[in-house]
Amino acid sequence: MQAAWSVAQRRLHWAMAGIVFVNFVLALVMVALPLSALFAKILTYQLHKSLGLLLIPLWAWRLWLLARRGRPAPVTLPAWQQGAARLGQGALYALLIAVPVLGFLSAAAAPVAVETVFFLILPIPHPFPPDQALYEVLRPLHQGAARALIVLALGHGAMAIHHHRKGLPILRLMWRGR
Repeated sequence: MQAAWSVAQRRLHWAMAGIVFVNFVLALVMVALPLSALFAKILTYQLHKSLGLLLIPLWAWRLWLLARRGRPAPVTLPAWQQGAARLGQGALYALLIAVPVLGFLSAAAAPVAVETVFFLILPIPHPFPPDQALYEVLRPLHQGAARALIVLALGHGAMAIHHHRKGLPILRLMWRGR
């Protein structure tokens, strides 16, 4: 166990949180844009897909750092709260990989074949051709998992603020490291 989260762990935490929330807003914008704003719609979709794909290596890096450096010693909480925190963090990690993977597979299966171009630079080949039936399964899974991720992340943040207000160093450890 380490005394505090490392600088890299803290930066990855906040960067991934920011990407998740920006991507959620982008999702709302991209579906609301009318077809008359097709260029903006395409750019917004590409940015959404690019940020989602960026989460995958960041997630892997974050898990690698966690395995290599560990985490700070647990703050004194009732056993049920420690268990709930572990369960919530496990669900967050699972959704942080499931949402972008489901999104990419949903984009691949979409009936209108639109290439995924990572930040408008690197084409990312889709693993299979468009498939309407598969799309109708994957798209709601992606949307539901994304909503669950947002709700869980908001709950995670709310609990960190709650504990901070009670004088526990949970938020301070992730913000400043000490």
